[in-house]
Amino acid sequence: MSERYQELFRPDVVQSVAGLSLLARLLADDFMAGKHLSQRVAHGLEFSQYKAYQPGDDMRLLDWKMLARSGRYYIKQADINSRVTVKFIIDASASMNHKEAGLAKIHWVRILVATLAYIAHQQGDSTGLFSLNNAQLKAIYPAAHSKHYQRMLNELIAIAPAGNWPDTTVDINAISNRSGRELLCILTDMHQQQTELIDWVKRLKSSRNEVMVLQVMGKNEMDFQYQGNVIFEDLETGEKIKANATSAKAHYLGKMQQNLTHTRHLLLDNGIGYELFRMDTPLDDALKLFLGKRQHLS
Repeated sequence: MSERYQELFRPDVVQSVAGLSLLARLLADDFMAGKHLSQRVAHGLEFSQYKAYQPGDDMRLLDWKMLARSGRYYIKQADINSRVTVKFIIDASASMNHKEAGLAKIHWVRILVATLAYIAHQQGDSTGLFSLNNAQLKAIYPAAHSKHYQRMLNELIAIAPAGNWPDTTVDINAISNRSGRELLCILTDMHQQQTELIDWVKRLKSSRNEVMVLQVMGKNEMDFQYQGNVIFEDLETGEKIKANATSAKAHYLGKMQQNLTHTRHLLLDNGIGYELFRMDTPLDDALKLFLGKRQHLS
C-alpha cells in the first residue's frame, strides 16, 4: 500500500504540516479503498441499508461492526454514530531519533499518527495527542473539529525526542479517563531500563477502554546487518559499546527475538493489542489493528 507513495517518505515532507497532511490522507484513503473491499453488499442486507465504501465517501459513515464481521467496508446509510475518544501517546525519548534509510523512528511515528488520526477524524471521533519523556509531558486534549486535527499535526512536527522514558510512574489520570470509552494508542520502540514502560502501559488498561501498542523498530535493529568492528551508542544514556558484528550477531538476534516474544505475550495476556512495525514495511497491519480496536468500542 505505502509503496505507491514511496517518493513522499522523506524528512522534508514528514516535517511539514502540508506534506504530512497530504501523505496521511493518501495512505488512509488508499487503505480504505484497498484489497479488502467488495463491490457487493453482504448477504441478507438491503441496498437501502448499506453500500460498499467507495473512495470519496465520508468515512464517518463507516459501519465498524460490519467491518469486524465481514472484513469489508460498508457505509451504513441510516447511520447513528457511536463515537469514541482516541488518544495517541508518543514515546519522546532519545531512542526515537534512531535513523535508517533517511528516516528516524519519530518520522514514522508522525506518519502513523497523522494517518490514524485522519481516519478517526473522518469517523467523527475526538482525538488527542500526548508525548512524554523524563523531562516533560505535552498534551493536546481530545476534540473532533478540523482545526484540531491541524493543531495535532503541528504538535507532531514539534516533538523533539530527548532523554529517556520516566523511571517514575507518570500520572495515569493526566492521560486516561479510565471510566470512559476510549482507545489509547501508544507508539514506542519499547526501549526501557527495567520494566518501567511496559508496567505503565499495563496500568492504562481498564474494562471500558481499548489499548494498543505499536512498537517501532528499524531494519538494522531487527536484522543486525552490520559487519566488522562496530561501535554502538545508546542514544538515551550515551553509553558506547565496541563489538565485532559477526561474532555478536547470533547472540543479539536471539536476545532480540526473546524480548519481542516476551513483550508481545505480556501485552496480549493483559488484553492489550500489539503490533511490531518495521520501518521498512508498509503500514497496513498497524492500520488494521487500529480499526479492530476501534470497532470494539462501537
